[in-house]
Amino acid sequence: MSAESKKLAYNETFDCIQCGTCLPACPTYKTMGKETQSPRGRINLVKMAAEGKIDLDKLKEPIDLCLGCRACERVCPTNVHYGRILESAKEALYEKEKKSGSPLKRFEGNLFYKQVFPKKQMMDTAGTLLWFYQKSGLKTVAHKTGITKWLPDNLETFEKVTPDLSSPGQRHHRPKKMEPHQKPLYKIGFFTGCIMDTMFDRINDLSMKLLSACGCEVIAVEGQKCCGALHSHGGRSEQARELARQNIESFEKESLDYIVNNAGGCGAMLSEYPHLFQDDDEWRERAERFSERSVDISVILSKLKLPIKKKINRRITYQPSCHMTNVQKVVAEPVRLIRMVCGPCFHELDEPNFCCGSAGIYNVVNFDESMKILDVKMADVKDKHPDFIVTTNPGCLLQMKAGIEREHLTDRVQVIHLVELLAEACDID
Repeated sequence: MSAESKKLAYNETFDCIQCGTCLPACPTYKTMGKETQSPRGRINLVKMAAEGKIDLDKLKEPIDLCLGCRACERVCPTNVHYGRILESAKEALYEKEKKSGSPLKRFEGNLFYKQVFPKKQMMDTAGTLLWFYQKSGLKTVAHKTGITKWLPDNLETFEKVTPDLSSPGQRHHRPKKMEPHQKPLYKIGFFTGCIMDTMFDRINDLSMKLLSACGCEVIAVEGQKCCGALHSHGGRSEQARELARQNIESFEKESLDYIVNNAGGCGAMLSEYPHLFQDDDEWRERAERFSERSVDISVILSKLKLPIKKKINRRITYQPSCHMTNVQKVVAEPVRLIRMVCGPCFHELDEPNFCCGSAGIYNVVNFDESMKILDVKMADVKDKHPDFIVTTNPGCLLQMKAGIEREHLTDRVQVIHLVELLAEACDID
């Protein structure tokens, strides 16, 4: 067995009894129809690789094409920890790639995973460049001249749906602390995230204002970093651990009741920090204390009294984040909040737990496969004839916007974050 294969979660594979209950829940099995693109098929391949029966390279395509949505865990009768098996395979493949991959590929990986996502200054610079492209007229020129048609399909698609960014000055005006007019019900450390604070800073602003309006003291904790989800999902476990340590240390400096986030993928990663430190008792204990207080914003808002000023009388459907549903187990709270502000205007999807195909950067690196999954989701969405699609994750938000664009519904349907819907109902801007 190679050193890389030893990283595979071999013991966990024996929990799978190969019953096939996971098959109907798996988006890639539904759209690709291959056993190797199902949870049980991937688990069997991991077991065979760990036993030396197949080369580790045989795992690459099936593992790379897994969304990591973990819907299989939700339906599994034997409680298989598929997420751990998947991450172990990604780590093993990454370790092998480090040894044999091209220098260019290693450089690209280090650039984004080490120099961009973890560093706020770099993310701010990226946001400023994108803002300049949007506001300077370059975007208009690019579209009028058809230059964007020369882009690869994945980049062209998501260039169209990139949200309009705030100016650099506006992005940095947010106060570090917001206090309510009354004695605080909770003291909250707000997790801003990297993508959220670069591309969706307005949603972060509204999140903090909503929490404050509901009676909470809210602090944008200094020193926080990227949650590490992209690193973990890319097999870069040590980088994920380093980011986790920095986040834990930053939030430990404040005496907090809760650590609140508004992105399903980030929240899932924060909740699983203890799994990163299975061999380190001190950090595992610190990670457990951190994760116990880490919750999605919908959980906190459901505990509080929203200052609702008006009802939203528009047809609404809800696309839940897979990682919020399957990892954080947050299911009822977002729906309850939506019903509070729109009542009978809410129309639930037939298959709300079917992944939209975003899955971090899956929709960029596996564009064609992602779009097939999105087409299934959009068939469900169109059947509900919504005015608004509400999401709880930045990846889902962009993916659903791409779906609306593909279906030529941009003049009829808007995609918004749950926080934007609630802020509108509470007259907060």
